Amino acid sequence: MAKEKVPESVTRRLSLYLRYLRKMKEEENISSGKLARLIGLSDVRIRKDLSYFGQFGTPRKGYKVKELREQISKALGLDRVWNVALVGVGKLGTALLGYPGFKKSGFYIKAGFDVKLSKIGKKIAGVPVYHPYQMPKIIREQKIQIGIIAVPAKAAQESADLLIISGIKAIFNFSPTRVVVPSYVKLKNVDFASKLEVIPYYIVNYPQLKCFQWLDGS
Repeated sequence: MAKEKVPESVTRRLSLYLRYLRKMKEEENISSGKLARLIGLSDVRIRKDLSYFGQFGTPRKGYKVKELREQISKALGLDRVWNVALVGVGKLGTALLGYPGFKKSGFYIKAGFDVKLSKIGKKIAGVPVYHPYQMPKIIREQKIQIGIIAVPAKAAQESADLLIISGIKAIFNFSPTRVVVPSYVKLKNVDFASKLEVIPYYIVNYPQLKCFQWLDGS
């Protein structure tokens, strides 16, 4: 029997649950109702999301925080280390290199790529920077699985093509433009501007909503 496909909205919410669980003590128990109140969702939604990945918790006792955190981490593939390549070490790229949340979730940026000679051969936030023509060699040697694009719009597609040629199967695109990738490559476009432009609409029309209820796609 084919495994049921999990909607992307569910995986986004699992990430949100995990963030809250990481702030709790491991020996604690938590009910779906309490977790729902903390996050601003219904306990029915939380139980349904978790049901995609098996049976969690004990009736009337809730979930063990440590166990639930480990199970969600495994479901999201965060129980292992993921090596990452960053293309574009400008202001945004440098900020991403210094973001501590990546390592907490098991994402390690192993190499940066940039065309500026002043950056090539140096380390920024402890990460070595190479010229893009070295990408296939470095990605293979470092066993890198994920690529991040943080370049100007005009260089985004070329950067994506280079990552794909180098063997990357998943790309996060922070560039302010869309890129085209083959069907076997997982692409996530992160458009800060478009998300910001939506906020005033919800503030004006739905002031009662909590921000994460509509920003996380639930």
